[in-house]
Amino acid sequence: MQIFIDSGNLEEIKEILDYGLLDGVTTNPSLIKKEVENLKNSAKTTLGSYIKQILKITKGKRVSLEVVGKNYNEMIKEGLALYKKFNPISKNIYIKIPIDPCLEDVCSTEADGIKAIKFLSSKKIPVNCTLIFTPEQAFLAAKAGAKIVSPFAGREDDYIREMASINFNKKDYFPKKGIKKLNKLLSDNGIVSGVDLITQCKTLFKIQKITCEILAASIRSPRQFREVALAGADIVTMPYDVIKSLLRHHKTSEGMRQFTHDLTPEYENLVKK
Repeated sequence: MQIFIDSGNLEEIKEILDYGLLDGVTTNPSLIKKEVENLKNSAKTTLGSYIKQILKITKGKRVSLEVVGKNYNEMIKEGLALYKKFNPISKNIYIKIPIDPCLEDVCSTEADGIKAIKFLSSKKIPVNCTLIFTPEQAFLAAKAGAKIVSPFAGREDDYIREMASINFNKKDYFPKKGIKKLNKLLSDNGIVSGVDLITQCKTLFKIQKITCEILAASIRSPRQFREVALAGADIVTMPYDVIKSLLRHHKTSEGMRQFTHDLTPEYENLVKK
């Protein structure tokens, strides 16, 4: 399984790269805009130049750049432009296309994401289909040619709780087997958790012999990381703080304190020679 960082912050990306375990980066216009605005004192920093910096330090790693268009023509135009401008730098750009760009529950452009995936894929441009919340969306995106599909595990958990009017903190643990309210198992049309969403996508792809990679997105905690990994996710993308938290455990710190306390000067001198 590959590990991606979901960030637009250069220093965060550099630090995780130094671990030697990073396989790629997912980002979006909002994340990059936020970082550029934080560098207002640097007159030479633009959105384009900032993206180029990310690509230069992550050369050889897969990086997903997202379109902002809301219809087929806009997404095609932006996807082609992003790929032409930035892929020569790293040779590993993926274009993020939403499964459904429509801003309403029902509209005439709801299939434009699928059509854009089909067109860009026909041009040998790899696509990461984003904002997936059902196995059927993932299936259609893969059938259209997407190389990666990104189900949003954490946001699925949020949605199930919101539908049930449950107050929650986004980092609260959501059981992979779902939660009950008044003895009724809550679900989003048969999806009982974000981890269950990943599991069902993986099962469907296996049965249908689909080779498209499943990227578990919107990961909120080390436990959720573990559970989507066990569910068979091909890639997991996480914010900087979640990646850092994967290394931590109270007993590990306690053990280090005890080892340090018990260390004898004789042994310390031995290992330093």
